[in-house]
Amino acid sequence: LMRSAGEDLKKKGYQKPVLWLSPLGGWTKEDDVPLDVRVKQHEQVLAAGTSHPGGLDPETTVMAIWPAPMVYAGPTEVQFHAKSRRSAGASFFVVGRDPAGMKGSMEAVAHQDDDLYHGDHGRYVLQNSPGIGDMQMLSFVKVMYDITDNVMKLPDPNRMDDFISISGTKMRTLARNGAVPCSPTDIPTDLLAANCVPSGFMVPKGWDGVVDYYKHAEETERFIPWSRPRIDPPAAPKTTFEGQFGSTSFSITHNDYGSFWHDIPMRPDDKEDTIINLVTEIPMRVTAKMEVQKAVDGNPISQDTNSDGSPRYYTYGTPFFNYGLIPQTWEDPDVKSAEGNGGDNDPIDVMELGSEPLPMGSVTPCRVLGELELIDEGETDHKVLCIALTDKDASRVHDLDDLEQIRPGTVNRLKDWLKRYKTSDGKPENSLASEYPRTIPETMKIIEETHLRWKALCGKDGTPLSKISSKTDGFDLSSPNCRGLY
Repeated sequence: LMRSAGEDLKKKGYQKPVLWLSPLGGWTKEDDVPLDVRVKQHEQVLAAGTSHPGGLDPETTVMAIWPAPMVYAGPTEVQFHAKSRRSAGASFFVVGRDPAGMKGSMEAVAHQDDDLYHGDHGRYVLQNSPGIGDMQMLSFVKVMYDITDNVMKLPDPNRMDDFISISGTKMRTLARNGAVPCSPTDIPTDLLAANCVPSGFMVPKGWDGVVDYYKHAEETERFIPWSRPRIDPPAAPKTTFEGQFGSTSFSITHNDYGSFWHDIPMRPDDKEDTIINLVTEIPMRVTAKMEVQKAVDGNPISQDTNSDGSPRYYTYGTPFFNYGLIPQTWEDPDVKSAEGNGGDNDPIDVMELGSEPLPMGSVTPCRVLGELELIDEGETDHKVLCIALTDKDASRVHDLDDLEQIRPGTVNRLKDWLKRYKTSDGKPENSLASEYPRTIPETMKIIEETHLRWKALCGKDGTPLSKISSKTDGFDLSSPNCRGLY
């Protein structure tokens, strides 16, 4: 298809059209082919050159990763990709069946598994889209494999028996089955039954890479699903980290405190009662889901994992707040809210609403502004809202009304995030106990209650461990400032 697009441009008088391959580098669903597999496949296509029907001329092809995420938005996404490429200098855009394969809702009354869009829908919408400017469309229709010359092309209606359809679904099935090349002189019409791929369908080394991926798809650490920065973490000065940031090997500890959870005071000294210590786990604009590890020796900060063991990331968008916890607090799962929901078994969470990122592992005095009570999968998950005393607006912000004067709409953005941030992972919306944030006195009462529960957890009030929720089994409470078992 890409080669034929170049040939079409030459027929229009262009002497040396340059093909821009831009594999999508941003977030994709877990069942999509990982970025590194796609890039290596493109590299093999270029390495094969024009000597293979599935190859491309490296002299007239540029490959560069396009860092946008895949949001599965049908024709709307087609417009985004075309217009963003136009802004980057492209004058032609190859458009085909982009929205095809997007299924309807399983909650629909009928035709639940039907495609939402016709295969040509994206093309039609794009051609009528305002703002496309001088960019021209190169439309292509479905091509098939010609067994007479082993080339993918538009089928000849006069000899349809010579053409084989190889859909994306069929290709993936063949790859999972480890299909080998067919005989170039005896290509079966039923590729799945023969478990082979025609020699001209894809360059051999490119196909080997696809087969290798499907053979080892469960080994998630082996592949790079989408582009992530290979950089050091935005860590606080008095911290030490080990492992690669963005992987499950990463962890960070504090040089002055044995435990982020148990050893740092809930409040800084010599501050008003509404000032708490914020331990930053996730700096503003960082999508890696970092958290204090309750069951690991010393309670370091490391990356949370998905159910399959892969590193967890926020996929709903880039956080516009700093996220962390108040040390020496605990949301007890045995303590029920008015709605009957137990605590989430974590230190109480904090969303800092200043204007700058705070370093990971930093301890920052923060003025409490209010609280939103999230109901997350049947658990109470308090979110304390605050502003760092180091923020440029801290002297002007003493409650949420002040914050809204300076940054209108912040609370509504927070509510949207809390309710919907898991929906991009296919989970249902969360709910809030109230659409209205709690007042500062109400919030301080909750913080004090969770501090008392932490004291019970650590035995500071004489509570034996046997009287604590069994959900804490495995927690590391061995800090000298907790149960001091070492």
